[in-house]
Amino acid sequence: MMKKILIGVLVLVVILVIYGVSTYNGLVTNSISADTQWKQVETVYQRRYDLIPNLVESVKGVMKQEQAVFTAIADARTKYSGATTPDAKAKAAGEVESALGRLLVITENYPQLKSSEAMQSFMSQQEGTENRISTERMRFNDAVKIYNLKVMRFPSSIIASLTGFNERSYFEATAGAENAPQVKF
Repeated sequence: MMKKILIGVLVLVVILVIYGVSTYNGLVTNSISADTQWKQVETVYQRRYDLIPNLVESVKGVMKQEQAVFTAIADARTKYSGATTPDAKAKAAGEVESALGRLLVITENYPQLKSSEAMQSFMSQQEGTENRISTERMRFNDAVKIYNLKVMRFPSSIIASLTGFNERSYFEATAGAENAPQVKF
């Protein structure tokens, strides 16, 4: 009788250990997936920032009086390069988007600039980059959702809290992102 109880307890302990290890490994996998997806967001942000100087140079030749927009873009790029956390980078990226939005509105008011072949090429590349950024942000939020669900659901939440896994922040648009940029001359 005692032998059966001991075997039963041993089987239960083995099952709990296997569950704990499996849950921990799942949390690690989901955490790394979210980290990897954020790196992809940063990759497309970098593509945007690599395009910006060329776009700005194309526009500068035609619009010297719009220095404030160029300064805002440069400042936003500087903030992004100095940001160290995903939240700080997302906020800085929002500032870049706002400044680029003002720049793109300005270009619509300059027909000679719109008709420039270089400008058309850069506008097309910029549009493609913005679409990539949107897609990667969505994928990042999906990876965070999967991770957060695993961290929050019982009984894996017990393993998560014991091993230091915490909820992650989603990518959220910056305040005012829903408003179209306004340019006044």
